[in-house]
Amino acid sequence: MSYVLAFLGFVALIILHEAGHFTAAKAVGMRVERFSLFMGPLLVKFRRGETEYGIGPFPLGGYVRITGMNPHEELSEDREIKELDAQLDRLRDDADASAAHDPSQARELRAQEQALTGRISELQAQADAIRGRAYFNQKVWKRIVVILAGPAVNLLIAFVIFWAIALSNGQQVANTTVQTVTVHGPSAAYIRPGDKVVSVDGVSGSEDAIRKQIGTHRCAGAQVNNCVAATPARVVVNRDGKLITLEIRPRYSTASGEDRPLLGIGFGTTQEPVGVGGAASLSVNNMWYVTTRTVSVVARIFEPQERKQLHSIVYGYTATQESFATSTTQAFYVLGLISLSLAIINLFPFLPLDGGHVFWAVAEKVRGKRIPFEVMERAGVVGFVLILLVFVIGLSNDISTLSGPGIGLH
Repeated sequence: MSYVLAFLGFVALIILHEAGHFTAAKAVGMRVERFSLFMGPLLVKFRRGETEYGIGPFPLGGYVRITGMNPHEELSEDREIKELDAQLDRLRDDADASAAHDPSQARELRAQEQALTGRISELQAQADAIRGRAYFNQKVWKRIVVILAGPAVNLLIAFVIFWAIALSNGQQVANTTVQTVTVHGPSAAYIRPGDKVVSVDGVSGSEDAIRKQIGTHRCAGAQVNNCVAATPARVVVNRDGKLITLEIRPRYSTASGEDRPLLGIGFGTTQEPVGVGGAASLSVNNMWYVTTRTVSVVARIFEPQERKQLHSIVYGYTATQESFATSTTQAFYVLGLISLSLAIINLFPFLPLDGGHVFWAVAEKVRGKRIPFEVMERAGVVGFVLILLVFVIGLSNDISTLSGPGIGLH
């Protein structure tokens, strides 16, 4: 069942992203030819008004086809006009040939010619009206709105998911109750799990304030791993309702990037409820952190350590599936992360990503005239190669992770 739920989660993200483009295009008057879930020739399809809806065979995304994304594309009305023009030429030739020996047939052919000419005029008017609604013939702001609508939906989905989780579960806040004591650490002979640290050197308050005060106890010489502080920290703990004063010398630690004096204790955490506004603030902060981290990883893709952080949709799907198997809340959180990542990646200024379309629309506005489509096509090739490179790196990392230690969500 977890596989099905993960698949449905991804389908929902795709549908909602494309629905953003679709709704915005309809709202600004563009002509939407097709709304497809998945890629490839449509296996199931139906038409409502001018739009065809369908499902393709390859679950690799989806798309909305808006008339005029390529200014050189040929409309179905144009193709029909060409066919009718050829028929009209034949009718005229036949009418001219019949005029001398069969006037009655000539009159009939002229009538057909007139009807065909009317149909061609009607189709030409339709084609002109459609071209007037084509993407490339719209104002720049309309094009930008349509393109940004997709990533905007992904951002909204991520915000709503993070907000709902924060509102439901509250905020995890570190407290000053000792949860773990490092074996053979500085505090092993003094502090027990369950002790509440009241103060260090008279400094009380939050877990962060206490950690900072511990960090003031430096070694006498060079600050190297496991060196002992020159002066002891005066630690007051509450144990079973009694205050106990202890003198403990912190040790300098370089493990896990700490690079500071430690007492070798780990504090616990509590879940504190947050209101609607607090949940919104936590959601925005979380989204900003993920955004800056994602951009940093992609920008430093040629650094081996950062490159290892890239993953493809395979990893995302597996993480979602494993999350659904263990915790629905965690699964929705992962889907929120994926939705946010889709928005961020889609906004990079490379065609065929949404950000690439926005970039060239803005460039046209700044330039004051249309940029040749051929230039955009060449830029699109470069963008496609970059996207393919990122995908290959991500897939390679996925294979290494999934065939090795795994994701580790169980």
